[in-house]
Amino acid sequence: MEVEVRRVGQHEFVATNDRGASVRVGRKDQPGSFSPVELLLAAAAGCAAVTAETLITRTTDGPIVARASDVRPPGAHQLDAVPVVLDFDASGVDEERLAVIRRAVEQLCTVTRTLKQGADAPLQLPMPFQTASEPE
Repeated sequence: MEVEVRRVGQHEFVATNDRGASVRVGRKDQPGSFSPVELLLAAAAGCAAVTAETLITRTTDGPIVARASDVRPPGAHQLDAVPVVLDFDASGVDEERLAVIRRAVEQLCTVTRTLKQGADAPLQLPMPFQTASEPE
């Protein structure tokens, strides 16, 4: 799996996947786009919702809404936490089912598990241009 992000204008990028889906990416004040941090939040919330969907819809057909928040000190360039809130009609759901939903998200949601683990994100840059006649 790979996602490509290509520049389409000043501070404007488009991320695409191999299934043809795309999303606009830009700075936090760029109209009509998600900032990279917002995409991270969307990934965490989306992962929780997708992971829990089948378990939730077995007991309720209402809406499922997941929200993730950006928790960091003002001006910081690293998030301290990404809390996710999963909201749905739990009126017909017993505590055991809620525990199963929580366990499923905690054990199967790749995004939040990766955030908790603190996975490496190595950056590879192009090699500088080298000529065949460089001195030895």
